[in-house]
Amino acid sequence: MQLHPNREDYRELRDAKLTELELYAKDLCPEAKIEISTVRYEDGSVYIFPPPSLSEEEEERIERAVAARARDIFEGTGLFILCAALDPTAR
Repeated sequence: MQLHPNREDYRELRDAKLTELELYAKDLCPEAKIEISTVRYEDGSVYIFPPPSLSEEEEERIERAVAARARDIFEGTGLFILCAALDPTAR
């Protein structure tokens, strides 16, 4: 696990990993709206709002794939990034 030596390095790493997850989610579901946030207790959040036409199984597949990538990021960097697929009407 990598330690964050200073605040600037931490922010750069966090922002790069949030962008990585955002782009990965977009690759999995180009029609989805993606929101990222750093306003929480974790290092960041990625919220995926799939289109209403997407099946529940497909939503779960996308959510699991992005969460697995976030787990890999955590194991490699120590950054805890929450990922979730949410109902688009909840926006």
